Amino acid sequence: MTPSDAAAEHAEELRAVRTELDHARTVVAGAGKRTDDLLESLPAPGHRSWTQRATALAAIDATRVLRAAFLGAHAEAVYDELTAGRTRHLRVSELVRAAAAAFPGLVPTEEQLTAERSLPQAHKEGREIDQGIFLQHVLCSPQAGTHLLDAMLRPTPRALALLPAFRETGRADLASVRLERTGAVARLTLCRDDSLNAEDNQQVDDMETAVDLTLLDPVVEVGLVRGGEMTHPRYRGRRVFSAGVNLKTLHGGGISLTDFLLRRELGYISKLIRGVRTDVAPAWRSSTVEKPWIAVVDGFAIGGGCQLLLAFDHVIAAADSYLSLPAAQEGIIPGASNFRLTRAVGPRTARQIILEGRRIFASEPDARLLVDEVHDHPALDIAVERAVERLQGSAVLANRRMLNLAEESPDAFRTYMAEFALQQSLRLYSSDVIDKVGRFAAAPPPAAAGTDARG
Repeated sequence: MTPSDAAAEHAEELRAVRTELDHARTVVAGAGKRTDDLLESLPAPGHRSWTQRATALAAIDATRVLRAAFLGAHAEAVYDELTAGRTRHLRVSELVRAAAAAFPGLVPTEEQLTAERSLPQAHKEGREIDQGIFLQHVLCSPQAGTHLLDAMLRPTPRALALLPAFRETGRADLASVRLERTGAVARLTLCRDDSLNAEDNQQVDDMETAVDLTLLDPVVEVGLVRGGEMTHPRYRGRRVFSAGVNLKTLHGGGISLTDFLLRRELGYISKLIRGVRTDVAPAWRSSTVEKPWIAVVDGFAIGGGCQLLLAFDHVIAAADSYLSLPAAQEGIIPGASNFRLTRAVGPRTARQIILEGRRIFASEPDARLLVDEVHDHPALDIAVERAVERLQGSAVLANRRMLNLAEESPDAFRTYMAEFALQQSLRLYSSDVIDKVGRFAAAPPPAAAGTDARG
């Protein structure tokens, strides 16, 4: 086939994917199969010649143009088919699996993703980018996107299974989070003690489970999150809040777009702000259960740990702690921080933190834009208990709901997350990120607090 013939065929396919849905899905399936067949005929990504890489990239790009055009015309119809007219509440990971089965060639299959899961990030085809394209179009739709956000606010099956035992005992020991109820307070202790509470898929699952349990237990009035004592050799016996994303896991290909990056933002962090949806209240009342949340920062809150603080009602920090969002160093987007940080610190300081990697030390004045109280270690526990007492009460709940609504409308959040889904998927497979996380993962542990720490 000559280049002009290929261009004409591509133009015809572009027209076809914007026509009637059943015909359009057949065109997408055919294009996806051609591209998959081509990729299978080539060496693995890490072993391709320059010419082979160019051939693969041209085919992948052309197919993505078709997928985007298809979704631009049919995203709502696709979503309605997958969710039975929006009567099924599929979470992000469930939605992309359903799309792979119902619309071949649109997003990667579970088999394709499983095959890549064991590979280092640098050796993957970047199939998650197609999930990013799909989810961008879904979230851009006011109807489909709003329904998906609603689905992500529902309690997880794991939390529902653990809820009876938690209500009886007041304890839940998860892999990376310990949850204990004392009086009306649910205390979530981050306990990845060997990796400075660096985040991975497991930690996101555990945090969402713990947040659900906290919100669903009627005895609990306030949630409290704090890092536990570390066994990491540089911080042994000291509390640490969070070192952010686990760069070793990212380098090894174990950080998922849907199960980590999107689930984290649309799942438990969104639940911290908006509550968990239960559908047990009368139709005229809100169907979400919300509670106030307190965070205590010991040591540092780096990356995802700092992102998390923007969702809390009250933040207490140790006087020797610091906060940072090293997005420029890591090359990825720091979750919804670009959406929320300006509101907290103003546009100039937000750019210094995100674009230039500025650290905010608890001892400096600008820290008071991100934390509510700063105390020396002996006074931290007393400050925590006083904050817990202040945040109890039904009037607190009603007012935090109105504050959150005024600060962050669901539509504005949905629009941000639509673009985030695409841009973060692209960043995961960019050459600079692959190079940077490889160097971070190979670096020795930090010598002391005040340096970026990773598991």
